[in-house]
Amino acid sequence: MAVDGVYMDVPVVRDFSKKFSQISETLTQVVKVLTALSNVLKATAFIGAVGGAAVAYFIDTVKPYIENVAEKCGEISQDLTASVDAFERGDELGAARFH
Repeated sequence: MAVDGVYMDVPVVRDFSKKFSQISETLTQVVKVLTALSNVLKATAFIGAVGGAAVAYFIDTVKPYIENVAEKCGEISQDLTASVDAFERGDELGAARFH
């Protein structure tokens, strides 16, 4: 059975957009906490707690990946919102983002 036209379940897609935005915000907060932890661990390593330096190194290694995922989730959220808005306007160019 062929379907003519394009269909989008707007509330579901808007909900996806909201969830990606929330994930982005949460991961951004995680990065801030990791930065603070890393700074504290580096300071304690400076005064002699060498194990803290290893943990700080691990945090500093993982943090860029979390920042990247947070950024990508924010971008996906914006893309989904723009796509829904374009769909509601009947704008075919708005769909080009996902081709």
